Amino acid sequence: MQIRGIKLKLGESLDLLQALGLVLIAVATVIAFGIEIDVMLDNRAVTLADLLLMFIYLEVLAMAGIYLKSGKLPIRIPLYIAIIALARYLVLDMKAMEDWRMLAVAGSTLIMALTVLAIRFGHIRYPYESDSNG
Repeated sequence: MQIRGIKLKLGESLDLLQALGLVLIAVATVIAFGIEIDVMLDNRAVTLADLLLMFIYLEVLAMAGIYLKSGKLPIRIPLYIAIIALARYLVLDMKAMEDWRMLAVAGSTLIMALTVLAIRFGHIRYPYESDSNG
């Protein structure tokens, strides 16, 4: 009985630390978002790279929010973030990139997009069975 109580307390402590970590990630993301807005105001210009970076910040906030609300992390959101990050990398460094590197980044993006499609297809075609644990 004592081991069960220790496991329960440890689980609760880890849940609290996890929630605290997610809140810290959300706060840091909001601060980074504000800094990016300040940079755009200072430059008096908005570039595609700026917009993609802000979209990455929004996706990180959405991921933290979903995880806090449901306790589950949809695998598609990190894939979306990675796709956007690779697109931003292409936009920023395209002129300095060698052809093979550009093709590798574009191919990686395509593979991740196909992965998202496969996951979506799997969720529609083979949905999870609901159980008492959610």
